[in-house]
Amino acid sequence: MPRRKDFLLRALMVGLAMVMVSSCAVRTDQIARDPDTVRMAVNGWVGYEASAAVLTYLLREEMGYQVQLIRTDEQPSWQALDQGVLDVIIENWGHEDLMEIYGPEGNGTVVDGGPTGNEGVIGWYVPAYVAEEYPEITSVDGLREHTDLFRTAETGEQGEFLGGSPGFATQDQGMINAFDLDLQLVFAGSEAAQITEVRRRYAEEEPVLFYFNEPHWLQQELDLVRVDFPDHEPGCADDPNHIPCDYPPYELNKIFRTGFVEEDSPAYRFLAAWTWTNEDQNQVAKMIADEGMDPDDAAEVWVRENPDEWREWIPEGAMER
Repeated sequence: MPRRKDFLLRALMVGLAMVMVSSCAVRTDQIARDPDTVRMAVNGWVGYEASAAVLTYLLREEMGYQVQLIRTDEQPSWQALDQGVLDVIIENWGHEDLMEIYGPEGNGTVVDGGPTGNEGVIGWYVPAYVAEEYPEITSVDGLREHTDLFRTAETGEQGEFLGGSPGFATQDQGMINAFDLDLQLVFAGSEAAQITEVRRRYAEEEPVLFYFNEPHWLQQELDLVRVDFPDHEPGCADDPNHIPCDYPPYELNKIFRTGFVEEDSPAYRFLAAWTWTNEDQNQVAKMIADEGMDPDDAAEVWVRENPDEWREWIPEGAMER
């Protein structure tokens, strides 16, 4: 019995220690951090990277902040805000489900930071030369009749629908199911890999049907046509396995850690004030992805050419820090 009592006592002490560690873990937003460092998520598409590059450059060069860029997928970015590891997501595409969990009506660890000024569109696209040869292919019925055009060695008797990254906001499989399309969803793995494949097929004038978005610099390089689906209506995408509608339009916005907002620092006020256009983002994104420029160099070019735009974002007195 003495040995058993010792064992139970040690087990109790270990259990209490684990509870204490767990309790500390859920309060990471309260842990002291460097107030002169902004921690920014970077999600995996070049438009986001373009925005992050310009904001990082201005925070560093004009306001004296350090910026820690943390590359992560969309959903883990929200979890990192919730855990106090990040301060801001600068380009959010919807995710009402995550706002319900972490926003003011959930546990209150994140808040809507207002629009970025970018208007987001996600859809299915084909090259214009495909639409010219098969004009009906941009309708659901016409696409259903011609899915065989997109067959590949990988998909066999089914046509290929080329996705980007599995981590992107996507409802493609639900649309394939709902519209009874003989297509197989194949992920390229990343935005860069998808662009490389689309460009290759475009150069050879091969058929390709793929997920894509605006704003995006590639839309200025390639002549693409969007496939028409029934407009998105509230509730039409509730069942992810059966989605009989198009993607919704997105007013892209920022998501802040609640504690970052409450601090009301010049960095927060700068990011809250920042908005720019699809054209602005595409200009910087093209320099990065198409011209091979370092993101910081691309940001410097844009900042040098657009002083009247970015000076309005900087709070009064912030440049004197």
